[in-house]
Amino acid sequence: MISMLGNEHGEAPGGFLLLDEKFDVAGTWEASHEGMNFNYDFWYKPRHNVMVSSEWAAPNTVRPGFKLEDVKAGKYGHHLHIWDWKERRISKSIDLGDKGMIPLEVRGVHDPASTHGFVAAALSSVLWHWFKDGKEWKAEKVVEVEAQKVKGWDFPVPGLITDLVLSLDDRWLYFSDWLHGDIRQYDVSDPSKPRLAGQLWLGGVLGKSPDVRGKKLDGGPQMLQLSLDGRRLYVTNSLYSSWDNQFYPQIAEKGSYLMVADCDTAQGGFEVERGTSTLTSARSRTARPRP
Repeated sequence: MISMLGNEHGEAPGGFLLLDEKFDVAGTWEASHEGMNFNYDFWYKPRHNVMVSSEWAAPNTVRPGFKLEDVKAGKYGHHLHIWDWKERRISKSIDLGDKGMIPLEVRGVHDPASTHGFVAAALSSVLWHWFKDGKEWKAEKVVEVEAQKVKGWDFPVPGLITDLVLSLDDRWLYFSDWLHGDIRQYDVSDPSKPRLAGQLWLGGVLGKSPDVRGKKLDGGPQMLQLSLDGRRLYVTNSLYSSWDNQFYPQIAEKGSYLMVADCDTAQGGFEVERGTSTLTSARSRTARPRP
C-alpha cells in the first residue's frame, strides 16, 4: 500500500495505491475520496479497525517551491483523517487549525494494542498526539516549537518539523526542525506529556550549529531513520529539490550529507558519532513527485 499525493495531472486529493505480491498494481485501497482534501502519510492499527492519515498538498502546489500565498489560499492541509479500516472510508476528520498546518509524518505506537500515536505539523511546528478516548478518536497539541526572528527574513522562521521517528520500544521520539537546524529527542513514556531529553544542532538558519569534523553543515536536518536497537539515528539534510534550492541553495552546490548520531537509550541524549564515517556527501538531484 502506497500513499499518493495526487493524480496523473498533479491534482489532489490523491489516494492509496495497492500492489499485489508481484508488485503489480492491484487498484486503489480507499472505497471513496469523500472527506479527503489532500493526502500524505498514514499509519494503520487493524486491531482497532482504524487508519490515520495526514495532508500535505497537491503535487502542482509543491513542485514550484513554497509560497506563503498558497497557504493563505487554502492549498495546504490541516486535517487528520480517521479511517474505518474495514469499510475503507473516512469516519472522522479532525481539523487541527492554525496549529496544525501541513501535518506530515504519522507515527503510531508500535504496540498493536495501543491506540496512541503522533503527527507533526510542519509549518506550524507542532507535535500532535492522537489517541482514542472511549469511543472517540482525538488529537491534542503536546509540543510546539516557537518561530524565531532571523535577519533577512520577512517573517518569523518556523522550525518546520519535516520528519518524525519513534523507537521500537515506544519510549523515544525524534523529530527534525529543518529550518531551525535541530533534532530533538523526547521521552514519550507518557504520550500526553513528552519530556525533552536531548537536542542536536546540525545546520539550519539560526546559526547555532557547530562545525562537524571541520566542516560547516549546509542545509538542515531532515530525513531520519533509527536503527532497530534505537542506538543510532541516521540523518540527511535534503527535503525536496525545489524547496532545497529555495531555502538552502548550498545543497545543490556542495551536495547533501548523511550523518549518524549515537543515542543514549537509557537516560536520553545523543551526539554526533565520532567514528570515521560520520559525514558523507552526495550531489543532490532534481526530484519530482510521482502522481
